Amino acid sequence: MLKALGRAALRPRLRSTAAVFTTLSALAATSVVTDPSVAEPLEAAPCALPRTDAHHSEGLDTWNAAYPRPSRAADAVMVFLSFPDARPRVTPRQLAADHFPATSRFFARASYGRFTLRPHPLRQWIRMPRPSTAYAIQRDWSPEHRAAYLRDALAAADDRVDFSRYDVVYFVADPHAPGVDSDATKVVNLDMPLRADGTAIRRVVTVFENHPPDRLVLAHETGHVFDLPDLYHRPVDGTGDWDTYVGDWDLMGSQFGLAPDLFAWHKWKLGWLEPWQVVCLPPPGSGDGVSRVTLEPLAAGPGVPVTGAAGAPAFGLGRGTKLAVVRTGPDRALAFEARAQVGNDRAGCRAGVLVYRVHSGAESGDGPVQVIDAHPRTEACWENSVYPPLADAPVALGETFTVPGEGVRVAVEARTATGAWNVKITSA
Repeated sequence: MLKALGRAALRPRLRSTAAVFTTLSALAATSVVTDPSVAEPLEAAPCALPRTDAHHSEGLDTWNAAYPRPSRAADAVMVFLSFPDARPRVTPRQLAADHFPATSRFFARASYGRFTLRPHPLRQWIRMPRPSTAYAIQRDWSPEHRAAYLRDALAAADDRVDFSRYDVVYFVADPHAPGVDSDATKVVNLDMPLRADGTAIRRVVTVFENHPPDRLVLAHETGHVFDLPDLYHRPVDGTGDWDTYVGDWDLMGSQFGLAPDLFAWHKWKLGWLEPWQVVCLPPPGSGDGVSRVTLEPLAAGPGVPVTGAAGAPAFGLGRGTKLAVVRTGPDRALAFEARAQVGNDRAGCRAGVLVYRVHSGAESGDGPVQVIDAHPRTEACWENSVYPPLADAPVALGETFTVPGEGVRVAVEARTATGAWNVKITSA
């Protein structure tokens, strides 16, 4: 669970630099691995897929207690690291502004106000003991160089930061140092937690972004801190398209997406949807036939303007049904949600009912979520979509779409005065 800053502030400040060095001295031989599969039972619906041993599994019948669940406020420290081989050209204040308040606003909208990310940026640079080039920073970082970087960063910051007060740690490198690779930003998960100030640090976000950075990159990395997987497809040879699985439709696929709000499945996993906002529908072959559901736009929350029937203005309440699910196998499901150009999705290419497959047994980066294209012969928004073939994936008003290979058909029948979508889902 997330720690309360107020309680942590009352604890005496315990310095443990020796413990930091002891822990990190063994780190060089370790690798980034999945955290232990610690289960925290959740209120599970019949269509909630089981959590598996896959890294960042999309199962949500239990919560992996090795990760903090963002169901309330979290405090994040930003530590700015400089190097002997470069003089910073920007200030910590400027780098903090690259990411906040944008990152906090994204999560506030995505969670309908249920989660607050509170940044605590330092005001000064902290000098690393070695040149930036000594750490061989790159996307696929060697465990030895990564361990050296974390050891030096934690030791250098220990006198100025009480790590026991924070839930998230961002180490932000001087973007202009010669050894800094902007493609190397990532969350480092540790098989053995580091310790500082009496606190176990299980993961650190290492930030190597340019100034200005990639859009919403810190929100993407923070999603990993909360056990969300990568949804992009990384080609084996490093060439080709990375966005074939979900296109623009979730931040964990691409921070550049036109509609980057988190999938309803992720909001369910993180605890941002009430149980009654998720509807479990009969699976194929059950003989139950036709179901009708009214889906409120995913990004609509309290006071968010949406367009209702006949173009009438309306305001999302954030209280309606957000997700319909058809279980299709022991670890697989079809998900249905409405997407519209509001909130985090205000730049979205097309509105309608988005359909996607969820596989809780798939690893992060191996397609645990795959959007199904309701218009496979066309594409849209080619000038700014990260993957135009999926930009027009939603089933639009008045359309009927049969999901390939699943025996499930979805028809979008009408819009309501409040901007919700009336949907008929038929299972053969």
